[in-house]
Amino acid sequence: MARILIGVSGGIAAYKAVELARQATLAGHGVRVTMTDAASRFVGAATFEGITGAPVLTDEFSRDPLRGTYPGEEMPAHDPISHLAVVEAADSYAIVPASANTIAKLAAGICDSFLTTSFLACTAPRIIAPAMNGRMWSADATQANVAVLRERGVEVLEPRAGALASRGEHGPGRMPEPPDVLAAIEAAIAPRADLAGRRVLVTAGGTREPIDPVRFIGNRSTGRMGVAIAEAALDRGARVTIIAANVEVALPAAASVIRVESTADMRAALLRTSTRVSSISWIICRIIFSGSSARSRTEFRLALMMSVRREKIPISSSSKLVLRPALS
Repeated sequence: MARILIGVSGGIAAYKAVELARQATLAGHGVRVTMTDAASRFVGAATFEGITGAPVLTDEFSRDPLRGTYPGEEMPAHDPISHLAVVEAADSYAIVPASANTIAKLAAGICDSFLTTSFLACTAPRIIAPAMNGRMWSADATQANVAVLRERGVEVLEPRAGALASRGEHGPGRMPEPPDVLAAIEAAIAPRADLAGRRVLVTAGGTREPIDPVRFIGNRSTGRMGVAIAEAALDRGARVTIIAANVEVALPAAASVIRVESTADMRAALLRTSTRVSSISWIICRIIFSGSSARSRTEFRLALMMSVRREKIPISSSSKLVLRPALS
């Protein structure tokens, strides 16, 4: 399987990196972990070492007992430079969680730890799972740093919205869940090529038209079908943007998300994101429900992926695909 390097920075969400390491190891991947000094305030190196079966790397000037190899591999005869060897062998490097401070350092190319030094030297797919206070995530400086990293080809996962570490605070900034991060890592390592280079735009959920500050007119759309389409497109290597209107299901961490409320918001978002479309392929998804079948999320997604049909409309490599679900 793959060789995955996990970089853990300081934050409450560091405990989720332990679960990510566990899930990746159970999936058969070889896992190595590097931690910042701040990360050790939240979780211990011994925990990662017990799960991965490999020593944790914290100091770029210290020797790596495994000489840059991953669990189960034969060590070389020579003793390489630790922070270069372990990342040179990696198939993917994931920073989980990525604090605002670490994101700023990575964007600036600062090398003051094993994590940041090895990140700069990494040529494998790099993934960042942000985790921080909502105001810190929304700050202009953080958003500018994220934009810089994305321009350089780094995949920055969208943080979740919800309860934050600070008591009573709620908003964006929660780290994506370990299964979502692992899915993004595996997709980055072995993307399906048939939609690689394509940009997919998906709308999901139900809009709400306000009557007054309290009441609105809406519908019972959950966004489940749109999210399933987005996940299928991500699995096939596409770059996905979801325009989400009051969705009630978890959004894939690897997708870019634009949240809207009303139909006017939806229209404006569609116009903004579709300005450079050279041609459009409409994908019509038809799922026939029989009794109580396809009720679970997994069954729904499998049924959806098996029923997708694409109309034969020429499309260039730079065009966007706009996916529209239909139920019959």
